[in-house]
Formats: sequence, structure tokens, C-alpha cells
Amino acid sequence: MSDAIRVDEGGAAPAPPGLTYAQAGVDYAAIDPAKVLAQRAAAGTAAALGRWGLAEVAASRGESAFVWEEGDAYRAMVIEGLGTKNLVADAMRPIGGRSYYDAVAQDAVAMIVNDVVVVGAEPQVVAAYWAIGDSGWFDDRERAADLVRGWAAACAQVGATWGGGETPALTGIIAPGTIDLAGSCIGIVRPKARLTLGDRLAPGDAVVLVASSGIHANGLSLARRLAERLPGRFATPLRDGTRFGDALLVPTHLYAALVRDVFEAGVDVHYLVNITGHGWRKLMRAPRDLRYRMTEVPPLSALFAFFVDVGGVALDEAYANFNMGAGFAVYVPEPHAAMVVDAAARHGLDAWVAGRVEAGPREVVIEPIGAVYRGDSLGVRAP
Repeated sequence: MSDAIRVDEGGAAPAPPGLTYAQAGVDYAAIDPAKVLAQRAAAGTAAALGRWGLAEVAASRGESAFVWEEGDAYRAMVIEGLGTKNLVADAMRPIGGRSYYDAVAQDAVAMIVNDVVVVGAEPQVVAAYWAIGDSGWFDDRERAADLVRGWAAACAQVGATWGGGETPALTGIIAPGTIDLAGSCIGIVRPKARLTLGDRLAPGDAVVLVASSGIHANGLSLARRLAERLPGRFATPLRDGTRFGDALLVPTHLYAALVRDVFEAGVDVHYLVNITGHGWRKLMRAPRDLRYRMTEVPPLSALFAFFVDVGGVALDEAYANFNMGAGFAVYVPEPHAAMVVDAAARHGLDAWVAGRVEAGPREVVIEPIGAVYRGDSLGVRAP
């Protein structure tokens, strides 16, 4: 029996049996233990920094960025990848009439830079890693030029230097005609007081969520799986008339300038989270026995409503994997929450006080949808 979904012109259809991220080939229960194993092994190499009179900040292991101490500053480093969003761009090119690679370049840089700023760092140098299935990928001059232009523009927007990179041709590893976009960033935390690792989180803190532009760059494997079940594939219209593929390809917000502004405004920042893989479970990334009670969620956009109503993705599954309209989280004492909302507005971003930190077991409670995510559902750091 076919599992294809028929969608009317308004983007509505009866929901099929629930689609999950694991069915799309991404199972964090399988991936996360390997991450923890690697963290434990990596921690055993920390003493090597002593050769230069430096020392790691051990509490940064398991955070989005690794941090070490260096004279009058801390340095932070991240390596990240885009994932599979560029495959959506490839599928949309004959439909939309352009490559979309300027947009996915911003997505890739955002995935890197939005991770480095969560420790209070300013991005300094970004490097690119573009691995191709065969050298013919670069024969498409328009697409290659869009990629270069978008990458440079994103670096300029966050105030970082593009320092170079690597473009290996990995025939036999990467499929012909495709590219894996990834890269790294080194940032600086100066003054040192800006280092933000969650050690000052406390009951009563407010959780301010900053809007995403859309799906950003996580959950695309599930999106592609859903598109396979639609007769119109990525050209399928959402309820607002936007094509599914176009909605997916809205570029990720870059939050570096906002974070910079928040610190310069004198906000007492207790923690920062980039909401990517693991969705709203990421809100409990800090290794603390605290409860994060969320009382305000944004209205479902046409895109996320499509996943729920047409894709059959259950709400608790959706919030456990997608950003669901919230791309970044700032944890501050309650009196400072309005300052974060105001700073976001200065950067053209919506933000709202979405919840609070409470005493209790490590968990995320999303009251409006009745979901509770226990601490053991987020295994991204070694105990």
C-alpha cells in the first residue's frame, strides 16, 4: 500500500500515521552515546595545553563550544556542519529557478557561529570545509558563486574573518553531485567575565526565547522524508501558499550581534542555548538539577503546522526535535528579561519571556502542549 499523502490547495490533508525523526534515519539515542564516549576520551588529552601555559575550561566540555584560558581572555572553538539542507536546495532549483546556495551558505555559517556565541564568545575566524562527491560539483559556476558569496556575506554579518578552508573530493564516500558543507570558528571571550557556562543558573531565572526564521538547519532529514510522501514533493503549498521547499530554505538567523548587544547592555546573562538538534530538550543542556518550565510557546507557523497536520508528527515529537519557532534561548534574572526582549527588537527579532527556571529534577516542562522531557532524554554530555 502506498504511503503517499494527498494535499489540497490549502495545504491540508488527513494526517498519516505519526512520522518520527528516527524513521528519517536520525536517532539521537544511537548517536549520543558515541558523543559521550568521545568527550571522555578527549578530556584525557587536556593536559597537552599545558605545553603553552594554557588550560582548558573543563566545564565547557559538553557545551556547544570548547573553551580554554589564554592570558587575559578565553578562546572558544566550534566545528559544525549544515546537515542535509542543501539537498532541499538541489531539489528546489528546477522549481524555484535559482540555486539557493547563498541561503544555505548562511545556514552553514549560522550553525557554526550560533554555537560559538553561547559561551559568551565573539566570533573571530571562520573556516570552511566543503567536501564534494566529485570535482564536477564546481563546474556549475552559478551555484559555486552563490555559495562563495553567501558564505562571505554571513561572515561579514557576524564580524568574523573567513580564514580559508578545505575542499576535498571524496569520491566513494560522498555521492556524486553532492556537497557536505561544514566548518569551524574560533572566538574570543573578553572580558573574561562574559564566560557563560550555566554555573550561575538559579531558580527564578527567566527564560527568554528568541524567534527562529523557520526550521533553521535541523530536522531536514525528516522534512525530506515527508516530501517523499507528497505528490507535489517540495512544491506542495502550505496553508499560507508558500511552497514547502521555499519555507524550508529560509536562511537561519545569525544571533552573534544580538548576543554582543545583550552583553554590552549590561544584562546579567546566566546561560545561552542555540536551539538546534534535540529541539526544546536543548533548554536543559546545562548539567544542573533544575526544571525549565515553559509557559509560552509561539503560534505554529504554516511550516511547523504542516509537519503536524500533514506529516502526522506528534507535538511532543516535534518539540523534541525542531526549534518550533524559537531559535535561541537567553537565561537571565527576571528583572533583566525585558532588556533581552528590547535588544532582540533592535535587531529585528521577536523575543518573549517564555518560562522560568525552578528547583527540581533536570527536565523541560512545556505546559501548553503537556509535554515533559526528562534529563535522560538529552545525552549530549558526559556525566
